[in-house]
Amino acid sequence: MYELHPEDEMLHLTLMDGQARVLLCETTRMAQRCADIHHTTPVCTAALGRLMTGTAMMGVMMKGEGESVSVTVKGGGPMGTLVAVAEQGNVRACADNPRVELPLKADGKLDVGGAVGHEGRISVVKDLGMKEPYIGQCELVSGEIAIDFANYFTVSEQQPSLVALGVLVEGDTVLKAGGLLIQPLPGCEESTLEQLELRSPMFAEISRELAMAPKEQLAEEWFRGLSPTLLDRTPLSYRCTCSRERMERALISMGRRDLQEIIDDDQGAELGCHFCHSTYFFTTAELKELLEKATH
Repeated sequence: MYELHPEDEMLHLTLMDGQARVLLCETTRMAQRCADIHHTTPVCTAALGRLMTGTAMMGVMMKGEGESVSVTVKGGGPMGTLVAVAEQGNVRACADNPRVELPLKADGKLDVGGAVGHEGRISVVKDLGMKEPYIGQCELVSGEIAIDFANYFTVSEQQPSLVALGVLVEGDTVLKAGGLLIQPLPGCEESTLEQLELRSPMFAEISRELAMAPKEQLAEEWFRGLSPTLLDRTPLSYRCTCSRERMERALISMGRRDLQEIIDDDQGAELGCHFCHSTYFFTTAELKELLEKATH
């Protein structure tokens, strides 16, 4: 039995001596923090929670210092554009309209696909610290997020993947949230793939499974007979990286002409962060100092 850690965390495992990679995580506190910041409705809590969990998986796979990944979903639904950013285990997210309300689907589940929309794109930008970031994108499949991540991995990164994402919501409370990613690696045997396919129905209701047992126990039960080996554990949290210095750089990047227009209005400038709703006010005098630093 692996040591139990009840907090939000990503487990990184391999199966059958490296034939497949597994990422299994709980993101309950992360999803709750996002819901509290954005005052989301249940369906929007589920959508953003799933998006953050999938993005966290991508972030954990990027090991370089200062590397980050941004995932944008534009599905044409009433939530508008959804964005999540991960810097290893630190994740943040926002949506244009996080207060969308929709009736439940016929099966009684939240209509995440209806809120996100079914026609659009999922775009991934990986900042690897080089001159140009890696950019990948593909068409949305369902707007339910998990299958869209799986399709992105398969189509854009040529990496067949099984993805399960879930957020169990009751009113304003996130009861459980988490996700699972399974990717066969070079040399993966057909018998291992067959076993994973046979077991895939076990992962479908992952948030409910996490409500019944710790993630460590699920890992042992789901992958029994496949030699699961725990490689790493990464703490996860909702954390925004905005700061006054970053807002200063944003103002400087506007350019001298636009900055001068704001200065001429003599009202100062107030900038808000989409991810944590912090606000930063700059006086006209402070804007004049920033103008001196603008180069164009």
